[in-house]
Amino acid sequence: MEQKTFALYTLGCKVNQEEGAAISSLFESAGYGRVEFPAPADLYIINTCTVTNMADRKSRQMIRRAAKVNPQAVIVVTGCYAQTSPQEISKIEGVDIIAGMEERAVLTQLVCELMRQKQTDESKGQLLSVADIANASRFTPIASKSSGQERVRAYLKIEDGCDQFCNYCVVPYARGPVRSLPFDQALQQAQRLLSEGHQEIVLTGIHIGAYGQDLPGDIDIVDLAQELIKLPGLLRLRFGSVEPQQISERFLSLMGHDKICAHLHIPLQSGCNTTLAAMGRHYDTAFYQQIVDSLRKVVPDMAITTDVIVGYPGETEVDFAATCDFCRQIAFAKMHVFPYSPRRQTVAATLPNQVGSQEKNRRAAVLSQIGEEMSVDYMKSFIGKRLQVLPEQRISFDNKWYWQGHSDQYVPVIFPLEAGELSQATYLWGQKVVGERLFADLKVE
Repeated sequence: MEQKTFALYTLGCKVNQEEGAAISSLFESAGYGRVEFPAPADLYIINTCTVTNMADRKSRQMIRRAAKVNPQAVIVVTGCYAQTSPQEISKIEGVDIIAGMEERAVLTQLVCELMRQKQTDESKGQLLSVADIANASRFTPIASKSSGQERVRAYLKIEDGCDQFCNYCVVPYARGPVRSLPFDQALQQAQRLLSEGHQEIVLTGIHIGAYGQDLPGDIDIVDLAQELIKLPGLLRLRFGSVEPQQISERFLSLMGHDKICAHLHIPLQSGCNTTLAAMGRHYDTAFYQQIVDSLRKVVPDMAITTDVIVGYPGETEVDFAATCDFCRQIAFAKMHVFPYSPRRQTVAATLPNQVGSQEKNRRAAVLSQIGEEMSVDYMKSFIGKRLQVLPEQRISFDNKWYWQGHSDQYVPVIFPLEAGELSQATYLWGQKVVGERLFADLKVE
């Protein structure tokens, strides 16, 4: 029998990307062969995002693209957009299965059920399987093992969901309440990743600073990290996004450990106190500055990265200027800038004084340029310094072969292919060489 094939397209954040890899593993384990989207396939899986209107639109585009490539294929739509807007998706021609967030773990069974119905003339049209995510009460892994991990770096999802309900954000409606991977299972999964040869583990989730709040025993992310860094074979532990309110004194002390990466993503969302209050963020710029200052006392060259939304309802030009000034003051290593996008179910979508699209895009362009300048300045600050770099892949540059890797601050570095020696390394920014040269302590196991 000819092997059935599937193609997967994942939109959105790093958590969604890792979940897409787990979905791929699910179908590969069921005997499907994977082809790259949008090649012809028997099955298409669109793992959607709904954080912005643009994400919704692109999700719909990918669904229609799959249906056009092979009208006879089974098309499965899952992910955040499928969770929040299943009826909207059901109107798109060609969609066979719509599966919510909790149903992703049984996608192969849903496909088998659809196939059985078609073969026995019991077809009921679309198969809709979307439970109320607000009732989710436990962490549900998609697959026991996910594919797509990098050779050196592996991603360990330890948490799902968010209870914050910021006024602009649809994520709690798409992801449900906080659910944590049980402590012992987190350690077991980390040990498996290390046994497979990974040397760096990245802790991911929707709201990882809330890890453990739903588990017995008064456990938190610091407790988990303290156990993880004891595991043999782990060279680095990197955190995903952590809210500023969840950076405690214990967390600050942990950041000084030599196995904890000097890189932390702390969402800001606005550098204007008026806008922060309107967003329901429950902190002000002075608190955020204090957190950053405390981190830099522990690790002076720490990379602080962030997310910022511009054009929030009621944001004036003065408010926007305050955000620009505050971001420069913090000196972020990298910023992700988003024009505000109204989301159904959220408070912000109903607010007056909505900012026009043209103005939102202008502000996003201005702040993004500031972000690019700060990124270059941060990267250049390492010229002449020694960094420990984990080699990740071989790349060709200037007709020569190099190792490419990242420091624990996530500074990109390339160095000559010969391993095990102290070598002069070229520092890259994107595809362009920036500035002078820097040195890397090569660490090759």
